[in-house]
Amino acid sequence: MSNEIRVRFAPSPTGYLHMGSLRTALYNYLYAKKTGGKFILRIEDTDQTRYIEGAVENLLNTLKSIGLEYDEGPEKGGDYGPYFQSQRTEIYRKYSNELIEKDAAYYCFCTPDELEKMRKEQIAQGIDARYDGRCRKLSKEEIEENLAKGKPYVIRENLPKEGEIVFYDIVRDRVAIKWETVDDQVLIKSDGFPTYHLANVVDDHLMKITHIIRGEEWLSSVPKHLFLYNAFGWKPPKMCHLPLLLNPDKSKLSKRQGDVAVEDFLAKGYLPEALLNFVALLGWHSKSDEELYSLEKLEQEFSLKRISKSGAVFDIEKLNWMNGHYLRELELGYISIKARPYFIKAGFEIRDEEQYLQIIDVARNRISILSEVTEISKPFFIEPDFNEEDKMLITEENSQKLYFFWFENLKEIETISVEAVNNLLQRSTEELGIKGKDLYFPLRLALFGSVHGPEFPAIINILGKDETLKRLNNVIKQ
Repeated sequence: MSNEIRVRFAPSPTGYLHMGSLRTALYNYLYAKKTGGKFILRIEDTDQTRYIEGAVENLLNTLKSIGLEYDEGPEKGGDYGPYFQSQRTEIYRKYSNELIEKDAAYYCFCTPDELEKMRKEQIAQGIDARYDGRCRKLSKEEIEENLAKGKPYVIRENLPKEGEIVFYDIVRDRVAIKWETVDDQVLIKSDGFPTYHLANVVDDHLMKITHIIRGEEWLSSVPKHLFLYNAFGWKPPKMCHLPLLLNPDKSKLSKRQGDVAVEDFLAKGYLPEALLNFVALLGWHSKSDEELYSLEKLEQEFSLKRISKSGAVFDIEKLNWMNGHYLRELELGYISIKARPYFIKAGFEIRDEEQYLQIIDVARNRISILSEVTEISKPFFIEPDFNEEDKMLITEENSQKLYFFWFENLKEIETISVEAVNNLLQRSTEELGIKGKDLYFPLRLALFGSVHGPEFPAIINILGKDETLKRLNNVIKQ
């Protein structure tokens, strides 16, 4: 018997990859890496009413973009495929029939109208709305007659209605749930497709999953799943239910209150490294309580035992800070590649690669996300456009002295260097008596279009001598 750890990420192709789903995928991935196990991707696409065209491709592309590599799954294969549940329906039919034979499940012929009427009556009586089990009482003859007539049906779990079930969760330790609060779950729908509850139990067993790491919202479904494991005589995997992701107001993170799709964050210019680091800390912390982790370091440090029970607040300010850190610290060439699409979209032509790298090096120290890079870099591509307040500063006597002084002296400098620019700044103070903001504001405004911006050597080095002289000449009164 193999002791290999096997975990799975099993999303439904219903659109975008939610940040909460990314955390689930990441924790599964990290646990597999930490233990030398396998990380499996399985597509749970049995709910045909929620299926969205292109969602699977989008999911696979997002996982690749973010840097989470799975060991088995779509496009890769493995020993336990197929990895699309829609291609495994015969397997589920076999096991649902076995449950009926064992009296662990039953046929339910109730129509949608009957179920709706039942629900309304229960609500009117002030009781929880759930299936009342009326089809449990059907005789074998009634069932055979209904089947012979082709009457539509679903297959439901035949759950206990007394006592409680106790199980252990890695995060929550002992959990007890009364059976009377658990609905007779539908296992096979009227269209012949299984629900999540049957399919995931069967697949987790057949794919030899050892640990189930998933969101807290599935905790209440554990009794339904353990009932199935027991009915089949299978050993269940260990359970680990992750805390909710919360908005700052402590409500559940949802699209109604802003972006929650990984694709949206990537499109805005958040780096994969920052997203993974940030998401890893939403409910988990290391022994040292550090905040900055590469994926490789997370693989070494991660532990299921250090996952919190309480909900984790999605703090966008912290994500911005973290993304800014990675923008400044990661290799310049890598950041320049990530930034290039934003320049193309803005219509900024990159003619000189060395100049482009210099622009990125300056800009990345002034932004939090890459989508801000073109606004910061625009003055290097487009000549300044001055408002009335700018023009007042430009036309001041001291400003004009500065511009003329710099224009005449810069013409004589053969090679622009940090030393040459700093020397000219010093001479401006010594020979013109202009210093501080009276020196820096007018010059930066003329060359960069704003009184705030990068250091002068960087501005002039990027613009080049000719463009710098041109911009100075533009602001000198003729």
